[in-house]
Amino acid sequence: MALKVTKNKSPKPPIGCDLTECMSMLSGAWAPNVIWHLRSGARRFNELRIDIPPVSAKVLSARLKELQERGIIERNVMPTSPPSVEYQLTELGMELVPALQAIVEVGHKLKMRD
Repeated sequence: MALKVTKNKSPKPPIGCDLTECMSMLSGAWAPNVIWHLRSGARRFNELRIDIPPVSAKVLSARLKELQERGIIERNVMPTSPPSVEYQLTELGMELVPALQAIVEVGHKLKMRD
């Protein structure tokens, strides 16, 4: 006997939903981690690699490029010899930090349950 499928009574988010838009900014492996580690200030590429040990250079480079294109981070070339690059959160990127902080707090609570 097949189970009856019930209708979802919660309202569906409209197309172009704010939640969907915000979550798309955080999409991609390691993107939230990059934002998290940039919350306290500018970091260079190798500093981020140290901050996030499991991420490969290729994936980190891709995430930084994507986050820059989305307006979450900005890339600043420093006038040094050899030139170095620093990444930092934009104003929009800083607005994502409280949401990530809330997710981290829930994560701690979930860990404590186990």
